[in-house]
This record gives sequence, C-alpha cells and structure tokens, in this order.
Amino acid sequence: MPVADEIQSSWADEVEIDQGELPAPSEVVENGLKIVTEYKYDNDNKKVKIVRTYKIEKRVVSKSIAKRKTWSKFGDSASDKPGPNPATTMVSEDVFMQFITSKEESQRPDDGDLDGLKPQTSSVIYKCRTCQGDHWTLNCPFKHTQLAQAKASDASKITDVKATPTNKYVAPYLREGGAGRGTGREPPGARRDDIAAIRISNLSNFAVEADLEDLVKGFGPVQKLYLAKEKSTGHCKGFAYVHFKFRADAAKAIQKLNGHGYDHLILNVEWSKPPANN
Repeated sequence: MPVADEIQSSWADEVEIDQGELPAPSEVVENGLKIVTEYKYDNDNKKVKIVRTYKIEKRVVSKSIAKRKTWSKFGDSASDKPGPNPATTMVSEDVFMQFITSKEESQRPDDGDLDGLKPQTSSVIYKCRTCQGDHWTLNCPFKHTQLAQAKASDASKITDVKATPTNKYVAPYLREGGAGRGTGREPPGARRDDIAAIRISNLSNFAVEADLEDLVKGFGPVQKLYLAKEKSTGHCKGFAYVHFKFRADAAKAIQKLNGHGYDHLILNVEWSKPPANN
C-alpha cells in the first residue's frame, strides 16, 4: 500500500484555526536592547505578532532629577507606566538658564595707587550728565523723569550764582564771555592762535555745549569751546570748534574722535584751518 505523506500545516494556518487566547507579551533585554513581543487581532480577525525593539541609554543626571523619577504618579496618570503619557502630560522644549555673576570682577586684584597712573581716556569717552551712565545725555532713558528735572534745577541754581554781580573789579579778559568773543584786552604774554584748535563736524542738531564739553574733556585742558547754532531755532548747525591748551591733546582727540559714532552719526574731526586773510 502506498503510504500517504503527512501534510504539515504552516504557523499562519495554525494561527487562523486556533481562535483561543492570545499569547502573553514578552520582554527580552540583551546587548543594550529591549525587545518587546506582543500579539493581537487585526481588522480581519487574524492574529498578528508585533515586535518592538528599544535601545537602552544610560544618562548621568542630578540627584534631584533621579529622586523625582521615583515619585508615584497621581490623578489621571496614577496607573500610567513610567514616562510621559501624551493624553495627560504635555512636554515642552527644554529651557537652559545661564546665570551671570560678578564673581570675576570681585576676584580681580586691586591696583591700588597704580590707578592714578592710568590714562584718562578709555574705550568709553562719554558719560551721561543725568544718570552718569555709559551713553550720551540725549539718549538717557531717565531724561524725562524726576532725576533729570532735579539735575536741571541744580544747574540753574549754579548759573544764577555765577550771574550774580559783585562789587569787585574783574579784568576784561577774565569777564564771562570775554575770551570767547575775542573782545577786550588780553593779559600780558597771552597768544591768540589756532595751533591747538580742532573742528568737529557732523554733530547732531540737538547737541548742546554740555555734550561737546563731555566729549572732549577727557583728552586734556580746554581753553574755549564754540558750538555753531541757528539763530532762529537755537539748534546746532552740525559743527563746533574746540581750542585745547596743548597741541598734543588736540592730536589725541582727533585720533580718538574722528570716525566715532555720536547719536547715530559719524563724527568728522580735523585740525581747524586759519581764516583766510582778506
């Protein structure tokens, strides 16, 4: 008699025939990988095997973070597995904070008496007259506050004191405005020349004498200042003349201020040219 060959069924056929309970899910961890195997029925009522592979990474975190991970969940997430649940938890972007302290400044050694030997000029050659900050007085954020009003009242008091007449005799060349206008008699030995005079152009229309004085006072002693103004409005015409006592100070001012930014403008500083002889 011929012997009938035994027909062996495939695993898929057995799954289709067997409609019993699904196998329990399993987890295998090896070589830094976690393999999770699950079974379920698809839309055609067939058993489906699902295999998920996870890579396990170890990170070093602070003790406070590790301690918070051991806390038990509560509320709607009381029965959730470890990790955030998108249904009840929203994870935002990481925000990194950088704390800036003045520790380096406090640890910097003090030069002591050597500070007096440093030059008067530095990277910041201007100072606000209102709040003493490192910006122009025109751009001061406190110029419309009570601080600016108090400064203005103090300046007016000083002006009133200077304008008070006295009974003492004052030489014409020492009277207020005498040297600036060039009228009156000069003291013996005095010279009138423009050897240490510079011309500053491209100034802001809102610049005043005090701004010009703050701009050049760090370079050396100044004999006189002249800021050209419009007669009708009193605004600056855009240029000024500064007479230094020493030519070296004037040269230093030209080197530092020429091309320097002032109130969104670039200054043009050069030697003052003598007036042409008629």
